[in-house]
Amino acid sequence: MSSDMQVFKLPDLGEGLTEAELVNWLVAVGDEIVVDQPIAEVETAKSMVEVPSPYAGTVAELHGEAGQTLDVGKPLISIARAGASAASPAAAAPVPAGSVDPSPVSSGLDASPAAEAAAETYRTEEKAGSGNVLIGYGTPGGVTGGRTRPRKASVSVASSVVEPAAEPAAVPVMEPSVAGTRIPGKLSAVISPLVRKMARDHGVSLDAIEGSGTSGLIMRRDVEAAITVPATREPAPAASRVSAPAPAIASIDAGAVDSRTGLSVSARTPVRGVRKAVAANMTRSRSEIPEATVWVDVDATALLEMRAELKKRAPHDTPGLLAFIARFVTAGLKKYPALNTRFETAEDGTQEIVGFEGVNLGFAAQTDRGLVVPSVRNAHQLSARELDAEIRRLTAVARDGKATPTELGSGTFTLNNYGVFGVDGSAAIINYPEVAMLGVGRIIDKPWVVNGELAVRKVTELTLAFDHRVCDGETAAGFLRYVADAIENPGGALADM
Repeated sequence: MSSDMQVFKLPDLGEGLTEAELVNWLVAVGDEIVVDQPIAEVETAKSMVEVPSPYAGTVAELHGEAGQTLDVGKPLISIARAGASAASPAAAAPVPAGSVDPSPVSSGLDASPAAEAAAETYRTEEKAGSGNVLIGYGTPGGVTGGRTRPRKASVSVASSVVEPAAEPAAVPVMEPSVAGTRIPGKLSAVISPLVRKMARDHGVSLDAIEGSGTSGLIMRRDVEAAITVPATREPAPAASRVSAPAPAIASIDAGAVDSRTGLSVSARTPVRGVRKAVAANMTRSRSEIPEATVWVDVDATALLEMRAELKKRAPHDTPGLLAFIARFVTAGLKKYPALNTRFETAEDGTQEIVGFEGVNLGFAAQTDRGLVVPSVRNAHQLSARELDAEIRRLTAVARDGKATPTELGSGTFTLNNYGVFGVDGSAAIINYPEVAMLGVGRIIDKPWVVNGELAVRKVTELTLAFDHRVCDGETAAGFLRYVADAIENPGGALADM
């Protein structure tokens, strides 16, 4: 490969993902770009994200077209170094799989001994991971410029309606820099993206960390030490997002007839992105987990009345019903920890039930891209008000397609509020590899016996699906009854928490 040509491969996206769909190019051949400038939008089974460039220079070749599915580790873009000719894209041969470009931090840095030492540390850190820059967490040089091209208008194949461009062409959008990428005196320009990603996932500010590496470089061990110190995460500020385009529909021959039904085929929709991930996860859950289901009707009148009273006192700071139920769930899992585990089978056939010190509470969120399950980390440590704030924040980022793999893949138990769809119950499929899921149906008026008298009460149905390998019906029923009793007597339950 020419020393003047830099090939950036599609990064390792983590969480077992091996491919991504190229939604839109944000640059074109011939464009001058800077380090950390977004070059493309890609959609994975987890979210839609912008890919930043690790190199500065002139775009020489784009390896793929919008709508194409690319494999991780394959060339994404070829960039000629600043001052080099970009006329020969063929010179940009693919980098061998798993290799790391020898000078990813050369742009914008002085070739001083300290910088060289820090760069070597950076490369050592990267070799511990994928060897590619992780999406959404910047690169060694930090943000030095903004997007030079506007987003392209999206076209719906099914309706043939062209939507307007998401941004005015005359106003370039400056991408926000990653927190902590530039810290004077700490050589932060060469902090490994793996380290920055870890800090970001756990809400740790790099500004507050003293690096233990050469010249104060922040290392992975420094972030791990900081994670053990509790910190309150502020909700992320609302930002302008771009909705994911409608799934592309493959072209078909007019009048094509299905051989089995004899009916004309109207459309063929590729299974990919979130829908592909959901299909694979649900299939694995149903094929591996011997699930059982228990359910109970619950009088939620007292909970609704308590919340209404709180709303009178603090109209703008009252948790939603789901937050209160989430608080009851975390308390119930502490009492019945078997439902907050994972069932593992090793390659040699040995099996273990893995328990956890704490609860990462997942909740099902319907988005334009499909059903996703973000999780509130360490939910057992949060109050109902704190749970409400985090649920709202995660719902927003999930619907914007900006939730991180950690936020979407770290749950230990799932709470599913399908009552918002107007249904009473569900035979839920457990969110693999978890072992249980609690569903909450709609709250409706029903006749109910209270102190021997018939009355109209606010009633909902709770449904618990559980893995029969980790516990028996007594445990499942005990947990379900605990949550039900807390809903029926919320004041007493909260007093004991």
